[in-house]
Amino acid sequence: MNTISLELHVSDFVPIKQYYTALGFEIAWERKPEGHKGYLVLTFGDSTLCFWAGNELVYDQSYFKQFPNNSPRGYGVELVINVDNIEDFYKKHEIALNVVEPLKTKPWGLKDFRAVDPAGFYLRFSEPHDVTDPKYAVQ
Repeated sequence: MNTISLELHVSDFVPIKQYYTALGFEIAWERKPEGHKGYLVLTFGDSTLCFWAGNELVYDQSYFKQFPNNSPRGYGVELVINVDNIEDFYKKHEIALNVVEPLKTKPWGLKDFRAVDPAGFYLRFSEPHDVTDPKYAVQ
């Protein structure tokens, strides 16, 4: 059971499904958008991403409706997805990923790269690690 749920609000499930399934995510289940009932759950190993709405009603959500519809939903949010064999994964998906920062070793000793998904969410693909271990703190 997950202890933290992540739900991303998007206006269209189609590009989301195309993007993430091309990377190896699987659709756990989906409720087609019908009013405010659209929901999509994707899994990748032990990682789970949830998406809500899938239609124009995403812009009427109680908090987010105060922002213009063209505001990036993912501004200031970084999703970290741990990937085994990150070099192979990067080579295989580099073109489709919309990479904004290429694969390299970071000061905390892990290889990672950054990409942006079709809804504007900022993704960090990283080597698997335990984020609670202080050895990954930048010295």
